[in-house]
Formats: sequence, structure tokens, C-alpha cells
Amino acid sequence: MSNFRKRMKDSSLRSSIILANDLDDKNIELLEKKTIQNIKTLGKYLCAIKFNFHLLLPLGEKSIKKINQVAHDFGLQTIADIKLNDIGNTNLVTLQRLWQSGFDAVIANPIMGPENLSQLVKNAHKNNRGIIALVHMSHPGAKLGYGLRIQDPSTKKMSNLHELFLKWSYSLHVDGIVVGATVPKLIELSSKKAKGRFEIYSPGVGTQGGDPNDALNAGANYLIV
Repeated sequence: MSNFRKRMKDSSLRSSIILANDLDDKNIELLEKKTIQNIKTLGKYLCAIKFNFHLLLPLGEKSIKKINQVAHDFGLQTIADIKLNDIGNTNLVTLQRLWQSGFDAVIANPIMGPENLSQLVKNAHKNNRGIIALVHMSHPGAKLGYGLRIQDPSTKKMSNLHELFLKWSYSLHVDGIVVGATVPKLIELSSKKAKGRFEIYSPGVGTQGGDPNDALNAGANYLIV
């Protein structure tokens, strides 16, 4: 088990909830202030906090380092939700920047292919960090893409895109996968495939219609709220 997975398990002893800190404010100082306030107010009810691209871009490295340190002081893991997907060298440079900023894990898009995904996993584990692979998103239109029928290049058999992403995820030893709480049947399938090799992170609870009990009963380990 990677150190990131162990840290998450330790943090989850008090909660299985990850805060999606998706704030949007034109005032950068307020973004930092509100984020730190969220950590201090909600920290004891969380195991981790997730930051999306639109929050990271205006903050900059100095603020991000400060926020990550505050989160770590509260015993929380921090996840960069940038759905990383580029050529190998660009991916690795991006990872290095994120590790320097204090992040514990990165959400990556398997569409980059198994070779590049494997590079990310190896780099993350070398640095005691984690890679969480995006297997199926939670918004209503996600099924149009992730449900596409494609040919598995290794077996030549037809499958859904999310099934191929799931296969790559467990075969390449990612630390977790994202499967929306809006598709509990896929959570259940993923849980059976996981066999303790990775954890399932489920966004989409509440606004997008995902039910937290359905997601947890299907096998989700963490709820992104």
C-alpha cells in the first residue's frame, strides 16, 4: 500500500467525507481566506480536501503552499483535481510542481493511455504521493462519453470506455478511482474489481443527484461533497 493510501485511511478514521472546495471569487485574498476558514471550520468532519483547476489558477504557488500546510496541520490530505492528461514529459513536470506545492494526490484522466498513466503512478509512489484515476464522472452528460463502446486494444473485445479505464487503473496500481455517486451500479462493479487494491472516490452527492447511502452501500470509500 502506498503512503498516500495509508495516510487517507488514517484520516478517514474520523470521516469518509472529502470537501470539494470549489470556491469562485474574483478577489484572490478572499479565496485564500475562505478556503482556510473552511478547513478550520470543517476540518474535524473531513478526511481530505479537493481543489479544482479554477481555484488553483488564481491562487498561485505561495497561497497553495500555505493552504496545503493548514490542511496538513488539521490532519487532512489534499488532492489536486486537475484531471491531468497530457504527454509524458508535461505530466511529470506538472506532478513535480504539484508535489512542491504540497499536494498529496492528483486526479488524472486515463484517456492519456496506460503508458503515461503508469509513469504518473511510478512518480507519485516514488514521492509518497498518490494518483487517482478518473473512471466515470458524475454530471448528467458523463454517460455520453464514458459509456461509448470501444475496442480494447489488448484483447480486441468491445467494452465501454469506463470499463477500459477501470482495467487500466487496477492493472497499473493507481491509488484510487473516481466514480460518480450518480452511477452506483458502476461503483459496485468497481468495488468488486478493486479487491482492496485501490479506493473509490465518489463525487456528485447532492446537487447532481447522487445519494450518499447508495454510493457507500455500493462500495464507495470516500464521498466528495
